[in-house]
Amino acid sequence: MSDLLESVMAGVPVDLIRLEGEGNSVILRVLGSARRAHPAGACALAAEFLVYTPFVRGTLKTWISPEDLREWQQALDSLDTGRNIAWRDGASAPWLLIDLDEHDDRCHVTIKDQSMSLTTVTVTVPLVDTWFDDAYRRLDLVWETWPHGDNHMPD
Repeated sequence: MSDLLESVMAGVPVDLIRLEGEGNSVILRVLGSARRAHPAGACALAAEFLVYTPFVRGTLKTWISPEDLREWQQALDSLDTGRNIAWRDGASAPWLLIDLDEHDDRCHVTIKDQSMSLTTVTVTVPLVDTWFDDAYRRLDLVWETWPHGDNHMPD
């Protein structure tokens, strides 16, 4: 059994996104399912962005819908082909932007909160090819852990 799956079974939150290295990290941690005042009373996953650098540390709570997970899959596919991505750009939720550095194996990760804190932070982290396998595995684990159909997630 994988360490990630064992963590989930033990009730430990799951990191959907984990970009880290060189003393910097950006993590999107899924905390579990929760009902939220959302269009049509849909359920969503409670989550939080965690940003750690020697200079900046912060946490930003958010929600993730099934549509967000589908869009993250598409964003991963685009990033894997070498394109910059903007996930949830224009949404009322915090945005995640990843710009690839064309000169080395790094990326610039920006978290933009347009609705509550009105804060934007950009962190540079390494992005190597092996990261993608882990990222797809994390996404699959979230889908498996909180299965849903037609935008419904269990309590």
